[in-house]
Amino acid sequence: MSNRPNAFSARLRRTILGTIAAALVAAPLFSSANTEKKELVFGATAGPYSDQIKLGIKPILEKKGYKVKIVEFNDYVQPNLALAQGALDANAFQHVIYLDKFQKEHKLNLSEVVKVPTAPIAIYSKKHRSLNDVKEGAVVALPNDPTNQARALVLLDKFGWIKLKAGFDPIRVSEKDLEANPKKIKLLPLEAAQLPRSLDDTDYSFVNGNFAIASGLKLTEALGLEDTTAQYQNLVAVRTEDKDKQFVKDIADAYRSQEFREVVDKHFKGFVKPSYQR
Repeated sequence: MSNRPNAFSARLRRTILGTIAAALVAAPLFSSANTEKKELVFGATAGPYSDQIKLGIKPILEKKGYKVKIVEFNDYVQPNLALAQGALDANAFQHVIYLDKFQKEHKLNLSEVVKVPTAPIAIYSKKHRSLNDVKEGAVVALPNDPTNQARALVLLDKFGWIKLKAGFDPIRVSEKDLEANPKKIKLLPLEAAQLPRSLDDTDYSFVNGNFAIASGLKLTEALGLEDTTAQYQNLVAVRTEDKDKQFVKDIADAYRSQEFREVVDKHFKGFVKPSYQR
């Protein structure tokens, strides 16, 4: 009689183990359908790119069952670090030249998903009504990060205020490429977020579109606008390991949707549209 309970126990253990094994085999099929990411943390610089998500992208994603949290930043450094570290699932604030340079310098692995409507870099003044009013020794503020500073220098060359060396690279040009400065322009490099405030102290200031709009400046008030090419159009970035996941595809589809295009036409006039919205 002492062996009968042992035999029963052995059969019971085999039955339980068999059930667990079967469950483990079935688990991937079950979990893949039920653990798809549905809570997204989307980072963006404060202003138009955050507003685009809030007004256009978030409602579209919520209709697909996502819960979207927007985190705003006031600089160009933290959004990529936060994304790489997993605090964000996606961000929208930069162009591909900045992304490539930043991730190479910081050894990150991020990828572009989709271009977004972009506010061009522009030059403003509180002291002058026209670019023609520029005087010798004028103080001109411009971004201190290399990629955006290059954009400002190219525009200054176009205005005829400075002369850059022949054959300069418009993407990598810097003050080292300055060949002549006939108007003795005093260049004042500043962090991009500080440029709107600099207008009280400068003759002219270049301001990135997102910071201009966030500070209350209008594109229509600018004295000069960049003709923004595709390489300077902002984009959505994600971790490269996530780029083929469903939530990333849904983000891209939201930006390419007719619903988002209508939001852009209503709230973001003057922005340079990506090719899919033309």
